[in-house]
Amino acid sequence: MQTLTVDVFLSVDGWAGGATSPGYFGYFGPELDAWIKGEVNRPQLVILGRRTYEALAGLPRDARDASWERMAGLDKVVFSSTLESASWPNTRVCHEDIATEVGRLKRESDVPLRTIGSLSVARQLCGAGLVDRLRLMTFPLLVGETGREPFFAGVASADLELVGHRALDDRVLLIEYRPTGRDIPRA
Repeated sequence: MQTLTVDVFLSVDGWAGGATSPGYFGYFGPELDAWIKGEVNRPQLVILGRRTYEALAGLPRDARDASWERMAGLDKVVFSSTLESASWPNTRVCHEDIATEVGRLKRESDVPLRTIGSLSVARQLCGAGLVDRLRLMTFPLLVGETGREPFFAGVASADLELVGHRALDDRVLLIEYRPTGRDIPRA
């Protein structure tokens, strides 16, 4: 059985983006760059939603870097009810139930699974209890009222165990959790 890692980039107040925030909330640095390159170079099956797929596959040629090229070479599954086909290499579109299909992929894949972006997909996988690792890349800002896409909105309760943490570029915190499967203590 392969593992599924869900990666989420967010502000301290839980937003996955802000109406006025640049990419990486403006905190891109050499250690974050090295982490991204290291992660994309690992063997993996990438799980995406339609919007993230379209954003990545549609990058203009002058914005494509070595990480983009590496991702183009990875196998990818795009979950969408509207997308009919995928033009990005090694990509298939799946219209099946996400929990059922990802459960099957975890059993049958030769490599670990990982989400990139795709917040709706990530939330659905968390809710289905399929996530083995939840990695939060927390950027040092409060987005406040300009926030869009609160990652944790609608996510089911879950007890998590801290399995790793580190600071990147002396400002961005990478925190990795493993769901324990234990019930949440109630007051």
